[in-house]
Amino acid sequence: MGFSDELRAELKAAQWTKSTLSGSNGGDCLYAAKLTGDRYAIRDSEQPHVPPMILRGDVFRAFIGGAKLGEFDF
Repeated sequence: MGFSDELRAELKAAQWTKSTLSGSNGGDCLYAAKLTGDRYAIRDSEQPHVPPMILRGDVFRAFIGGAKLGEFDF
């Protein structure tokens, strides 16, 4: 399932934020962007051919909260 033209345009214009824990040589970078409609997008710089993952705000916030609590420290 592809993105709508509207979502594609929003992703292209989005203000992507790179994690400060990402690698300094351009690898290991995770980017996130806030979209309209309480949605978030995340993408991996090492997989530019993979479309960003779009998450509902509640899902994104639950993941971030769990990460802060160490729930994903595998």
